[in-house]
Amino acid sequence: MPLFLQEPQIHESAQGPRVTPAAGRTAPTPRPVPGPRSAATPRPGRPVPGPARPTPPAQRADPAPAPAPVAPTSAPSRPENRSAPRLQLIPAPAGGALDAAEEAVDLLLESGRAPGDILVLTTGEQHPWAAHELSFGDVAYWAQQDAGDDVFFADASAVDRAKPRPVVVVAVNGDAGDTVARALPVARDRAAALLIVCGDPQTINSALGAGV
Repeated sequence: MPLFLQEPQIHESAQGPRVTPAAGRTAPTPRPVPGPRSAATPRPGRPVPGPARPTPPAQRADPAPAPAPVAPTSAPSRPENRSAPRLQLIPAPAGGALDAAEEAVDLLLESGRAPGDILVLTTGEQHPWAAHELSFGDVAYWAQQDAGDDVFFADASAVDRAKPRPVVVVAVNGDAGDTVARALPVARDRAAALLIVCGDPQTINSALGAGV
């Protein structure tokens, strides 16, 4: 069925009572919001890939309050399935899908999600972290998924080897043919609580038809 568009939700921390600055004092200037990072830029806390294996970042010690749950998207003709994960679509062009997925991961971590709760799949070019870790060998790479102590990035073509996690994020950053049509239903099965799909809605709907 077609997916309904849902904008990514940014939840602000609770604000205290407004205080008027005393006379002669200047109110603090808000910090600017950072712009989007390129797909080649590692997530915050990750070192730039180099000869040595990067150390996984520690979980944020003081997470922000958890965001409000995303309303599930379901077909009207289907009976309610309480075990199905919530579905969220973040519209993005193919060239910006990986950036959107990384922003979604950052938001999840800031909301209190453990890094080991998150699996990220890419339908086109691999995430730089996955490409770097695969340089150490296939066995060592998949062993990090088994360890389950950090966000794991994988190619959507290998989704059958991906183990279930509470949250699965799919970046539709290329190859909008059979890979997307096959990977998204499997990704939905791997997501225990939430499935986030970042990409062009028309491309996703065309690849899935009435599948999801």
